[in-house]
Amino acid sequence: MPNEMGIFEVMYNCRAMRRLSAEPVPEDILLELVEAASQAATGSNKQGLRWVIVRDAEQKRQLAELNREASEAFVQGRIDRREELPHHDAERRGRMLKAVLWLAQNMQDISTLMIPCHQFESTPSEKDLAGAASSVWPGVQNMLLAARAQQLGAVLTTYALTDYSRFCDVLGLPENVGAFGLIPVGYPLGKFGPVSRLPVSELAHFDRWSAR
Repeated sequence: MPNEMGIFEVMYNCRAMRRLSAEPVPEDILLELVEAASQAATGSNKQGLRWVIVRDAEQKRQLAELNREASEAFVQGRIDRREELPHHDAERRGRMLKAVLWLAQNMQDISTLMIPCHQFESTPSEKDLAGAASSVWPGVQNMLLAARAQQLGAVLTTYALTDYSRFCDVLGLPENVGAFGLIPVGYPLGKFGPVSRLPVSELAHFDRWSAR
């Protein structure tokens, strides 16, 4: 395909998109995202990664409420105190946090919420859940990159899992399935663009940790 994005173009322009529309995403595209996620490696090739794709209005409302309960006041407080980081001044960080707040207040209206899960042979312990993460996150990143290649916005969030048992109850997850996050997916209301990241010279250490 002549207009298909290259892998590095996708990676370097895969922003966390939080302001997303209610326009439905076709089911075949959602399944393409799941298929892309399934191509990632999993521990011992067990392929336990599973997805719950939520489009039902009441299901989305309940998940959005869990997200809002855990995040709205916390994020507003960060905005009010003009939080900043050495690489992210207060103005730029404020714009990002306002997008997080927008998501908290509007998640129920976004087209689709996708939940990455892992299916175990029996009820998982905390150790099992931690160990399965290496079989979940590579697939999640594949899914996010695939969404960007499809001109869809998406963002990984975990606020809604703060009340984990309620989260699992909303989704009807059996005891042998663990949830790892929530990813709103939809057509972006803003513009795509390059991500802003620290220079690689500040990120890489060869052979052992070295002082800067």
